[in-house]
Amino acid sequence: MNRFPLWKYIVIGVALVIAFVYTLPNFFGEVPAVQVMPVRTTEKVDTALMERVEAALKAAGLESAGVALDPRGVRARFADTETQLKARDAVQTALGDGYTVALNLLPASPGWLGALGALPMNLGLDLRGGVHFLLQVDMPKALEKAAERYQGDIRTLLREKKVRYTGIGREDTRVIVRFRDDGQRDEARRAIESAYSDLIVDDAQVGEERALVLSLRKEAQTKTQEFALQQNLTTLRNRVNELGVAEPVIQQQGVDRIVVQLPGVQDTAKAKEILGRTATLEIRMVDEERMQDTAAIEAAMAGQVPFGAELYQERRGQPLLVRKAVVLTGEYITDAQPGFDSQTSQPAVHINLDGRGARIFKDVTRENVGKRMAILLIEKGKAEVVTAPVIREEIGGGRVQITGMDSPQEANDVALLLRAGALAAPMEIVEERTVGPSLGADNIERGKNATLIGFAVVAVFMVIYYQFFGLVSTLALVTNLFLLVALLSMLQATLTLPGIAGIALTLGMAIDANVIIAERIREELRNGMSPHAAIASGYERAWDTILDSNITTLIAGFALFWLGSGPVRGFAVTLCLGILTSMFSAVLVSRAMVNLTYGRAKRLTKVSI
Repeated sequence: MNRFPLWKYIVIGVALVIAFVYTLPNFFGEVPAVQVMPVRTTEKVDTALMERVEAALKAAGLESAGVALDPRGVRARFADTETQLKARDAVQTALGDGYTVALNLLPASPGWLGALGALPMNLGLDLRGGVHFLLQVDMPKALEKAAERYQGDIRTLLREKKVRYTGIGREDTRVIVRFRDDGQRDEARRAIESAYSDLIVDDAQVGEERALVLSLRKEAQTKTQEFALQQNLTTLRNRVNELGVAEPVIQQQGVDRIVVQLPGVQDTAKAKEILGRTATLEIRMVDEERMQDTAAIEAAMAGQVPFGAELYQERRGQPLLVRKAVVLTGEYITDAQPGFDSQTSQPAVHINLDGRGARIFKDVTRENVGKRMAILLIEKGKAEVVTAPVIREEIGGGRVQITGMDSPQEANDVALLLRAGALAAPMEIVEERTVGPSLGADNIERGKNATLIGFAVVAVFMVIYYQFFGLVSTLALVTNLFLLVALLSMLQATLTLPGIAGIALTLGMAIDANVIIAERIREELRNGMSPHAAIASGYERAWDTILDSNITTLIAGFALFWLGSGPVRGFAVTLCLGILTSMFSAVLVSRAMVNLTYGRAKRLTKVSI
């Protein structure tokens, strides 16, 4: 009656062994490390790089706790943070600017556990320390950029349809197209409405000319803003990958903000530098007619910039009048790599464009042979003319070279920013917080103590009140904790303070199932059942109650995960997993221990409950 078949004992035993193995790495902690990665994504990471890192450490007289190769780069472990900082400087000096050398923390668990795939849980910002950024996306600027794109597209459309117009310009988020007569305006209206359903087309009068005023529909504005936010999220993820940060948190907050959390990052200045550099690329044509007019240039330098143009300075300090119309933006870039100009051997950035960008660039260069094209790098709201070369011939194939860099380091930085992705709209850091490792360690200690004290109080109560069955319940609770930590480690979940709260709550809820089982057994004994029958009936009759109560809690947990974000989701994950492990440990594991204790007795006269 109270005996399990052999296969059940085997399943429980295998589950406990796996839980122990995958829980074990969490007891070893972390060690300071230096992570080395090539700046160029196309460059291979091999044993030669590892040997160079080892040679640099040996030359500096620094002893490491192990240098290892992984798919993303080389990682060197050290005994303390002081050695780690010295190693970072030594390796960066030895390898040069072609490599990113970042500070990091790595698991200190033995290699054989890593070979089994047993890795510790990732710790969140509040437990591990690190840096937190809140970035604000400039949504009006996103709409202006959309209007700029439509301005160029409509110009191309009207040329293809051979519709004559006297001018096309932009005011904030509206595009204004001017015509000589109503016939041309009506023809343009039909072409635009047919090609662009997202635009509202209104008639207007500009002086003596007829005009069409184009603006985005409300739905299109919302879609553009959502696209800008999602593209910026992707861009930030790419930039964080360039930093080599493990388990970052990059997520949307509200309609126009992005939260970036980088747990374990010690070099916060480097992180802020990369994330804060909101660089985008724009290609515009130089206003050749006004550049030949000395009076127009002098007036522009005095503050009277001609309509439809903007004044910039080239790197040599010479003024440059550039048209406001944007020919191409960084969103068409698929790859950017630093290199050198094959003719002059000067530092350069080689850019690959996608299909649409390649077609636009080909058309622009074909129509403007002999004219200058300005390439602007816009960073933190300030635009800089990187270079303004003369277009010698039509450029096809989607490969563009930008020269004019002052050094290979600058070419590396520009390539990294462009390769990481173009921002659909500018952003600025509106909040910055740094959590020190000591504060994270204190949070871990407090959370651990709270869990252990709660567990100890529950265990003492159960043993006193339910005797042997209380001891069984306590052991089942320990098993539940091991299973839960093992699952979180296997899923590589990120543990935060709310997650620790979820673990503590799970332990408290898990004991409920054992209390229900023990009370059922007591009730059956009071009703005159034999001990064997009372044990069997107690477990069977308690199962329905346990299942119902846990399903309702699971529904609440799923709702928290679905509707919540960040720490709330972490709490929900821990809660849901804890419910599943508690059902396994309270019903199967505890009954296996009871069966092993009492199941062999043919005549059982009493049980310790």
